[in-house]
Amino acid sequence: MQSGREKAYAYLKDSVLTDPEMQDRFLSEQEIADRIGVSRTPIREALLLLAAEDLVRLVPKRGAHIAPLSGREITELIEMRRLLERFAAAHTTAAGTAPVDEMAALLAGQERLRGVERAKEFLAADHRFHAALVDAVGNSLMSRQYAALRSRQSRAGVRVLHRTGGHQDEMLAEHRRILDGLAAGDAEAACAAIDSHLQATRRLLLAA
Repeated sequence: MQSGREKAYAYLKDSVLTDPEMQDRFLSEQEIADRIGVSRTPIREALLLLAAEDLVRLVPKRGAHIAPLSGREITELIEMRRLLERFAAAHTTAAGTAPVDEMAALLAGQERLRGVERAKEFLAADHRFHAALVDAVGNSLMSRQYAALRSRQSRAGVRVLHRTGGHQDEMLAEHRRILDGLAAGDAEAACAAIDSHLQATRRLLLAA
């Protein structure tokens, strides 16, 4: 059973921080506590955890602020993803362990989530697609590091899709090219497709 802090942390991270309407706003501890049925203490504890992860900024006498990702943060996020995903593509194609069937099934599910109203679901599926490749390396530290990037990616990504839902088709096409490279056992093609996808993602996030 989840503790109050765990419940508050999950709610803030998965629902509040990824809400495009909450970007650049201060959070009301009491409002969140009322919404999920806990006291303000676990809300404060959860916010301290999120502040330690640089996901919120605690401002004296004002509370927790959800600051939009800066251009530098977006660039660093994409650079970290590129390192991990390219390594995973090269490693798994060399070892013959690329999770092609799993990623194909995840992509098929993502294709059914088009539309601005399903932006958060679409991005969750996007993360699962990429995480499946990283997890296939079998390095738990790498997998945890990649999972930690999800909240930052989601915060920026939801805002992009709410403004320009049409980019979903482009993202899906980019995913197919990554999958095609992995299915062919062609690490160079898979890495090139990853590079192209992440470059396009960076441009979208910076333009949002």
